[in-house]
Amino acid sequence: MTPPDKSVALVTLGCTRNEVDSEELAGRLLAGGWRLVDDASEADVAVVNTCGFVEQAKKDSIDALLEASDLKREGGRTQKVVAVGCLAERYGEQLADQLPEADAVLGFDSYRDMSNHLQTILDGGHIASHTPGDRRRLLPLTPAARPEQAAHVATPGHGDPADAADAADAADAPGLADAVDGGLSVPATGPRVIRARLDGRPWAPLKIASGCDRRCSFCAIPMFRGAFVSRRPADVITEGRWLAERGVKELFLVSENSTSYGKDLGDLGLLEKLLPELTAIEGIERVRVSYLQPAEIRPGLLRAMADTPGVVPYYDISFQHASEPLLRSMRRFGSREAFLELLAKVRADAPTAGIRCNVIVGFPGETEADVDELEAFLVDARLDVVGVFGYSDEDGTEAESLAAKLAPEVIADRLDRITRLVEELMAQRAEERVGEHVEVLVEEVDEYELTGRVTGRAAFQGPDVDGTTAVVLPDGAPVPEVGDLLRAVVVDSEGIDLVAELVPAAGGAALVAEPT
Repeated sequence: MTPPDKSVALVTLGCTRNEVDSEELAGRLLAGGWRLVDDASEADVAVVNTCGFVEQAKKDSIDALLEASDLKREGGRTQKVVAVGCLAERYGEQLADQLPEADAVLGFDSYRDMSNHLQTILDGGHIASHTPGDRRRLLPLTPAARPEQAAHVATPGHGDPADAADAADAADAPGLADAVDGGLSVPATGPRVIRARLDGRPWAPLKIASGCDRRCSFCAIPMFRGAFVSRRPADVITEGRWLAERGVKELFLVSENSTSYGKDLGDLGLLEKLLPELTAIEGIERVRVSYLQPAEIRPGLLRAMADTPGVVPYYDISFQHASEPLLRSMRRFGSREAFLELLAKVRADAPTAGIRCNVIVGFPGETEADVDELEAFLVDARLDVVGVFGYSDEDGTEAESLAAKLAPEVIADRLDRITRLVEELMAQRAEERVGEHVEVLVEEVDEYELTGRVTGRAAFQGPDVDGTTAVVLPDGAPVPEVGDLLRAVVVDSEGIDLVAELVPAAGGAALVAEPT
């Protein structure tokens, strides 16, 4: 018999794309009658949504699986531990052999039937571990030929039209219809969305595509995420509306490569057309675009991002390096000069733009001259945020077989060198923001009693890793709520974080939007 109270906790590692996948899994599990809990120690089954991007991310995922397995040995409620996500998809049976503490290692193809799989595992049954394969081979090489077959290939975070009836059935389930249980919900009526919110943040990631067709020599993501697949605009808009109905004020558009959006649907300008549709959704105050490939950025996209009201001036551009010879070895395009020219075009349309990127140091064959070129670019670029990564071999990539590998101590030295440089440059860029007028989306009010501040993000600050803005409230001012937008002026910087003071609007109001 089905247990009357079967519970599951979703532990999510990695990027915001993984967060969307976890919320889709949460929606599927709610539809299957599971109760979702925040704490793995209070769940019958702990599902760890792993990351398989780089070595540190893999280690963090394995540590999370081992930590969840410890809960089983402690004799508490937790009975089973299941690995899903990118690490599970990438290594499957190999991970299962090396990590017997996990009761199952399930790939993306298992997501549609995850409720039944977990029930089988909880009942003592066995689900075969995932057999990895190159997911690029599941769809035609030509993007235009993909739409007809894409519906039959698992693309986490996209939902599934075939499951719409299941989502509708979940809405009719006793105790689940539009119910809130620890912040979790499923739709009772309206858009059929296979998703459940796992937090109360006023922003949410929204997938517009999955996979990647680029062949960067250092990157394994296309092998386990597959070929590039755009979501249908109607599905994206429907999910955006669903999120807005649940209090989301900012939609964070995520994918492996947002600049390719629409190419498999026959319209490379589709993102420019989608943006005003999303900003027009009632309740949505901001739309933020992430992960732009510099080689694919079109003038029309830059204009649309700058000119569409509600689209924030935020440009997440994947430069990776600035030395032209090294970029070619990475199977990428660009140069220091080309990237600076692109940044000039961005700032011509959006003078207060926030610009972030990631760079890799220690790639095979990297010379001191290459590092000097990267340093010169970073100094001239005036970027708000730079993520710095040391190169590591990734299984199955072209770079893994390259000669001229650098010694680990050389990579570590260069990682430290560039990290120290960007920390100084980012602090300088934050100082340049003093005096700017900003609109801050409030995300944290708990520290107000101690500090007199509430914390959020200005339009040019992305979620989680791009710094925050603390807004100082005058004595006697009403305390804003999470999700409010505040008008303020930047008065100080603390590293990459900003400090701002309220700027009353006409009539003395400081809120851009009234409290919800």
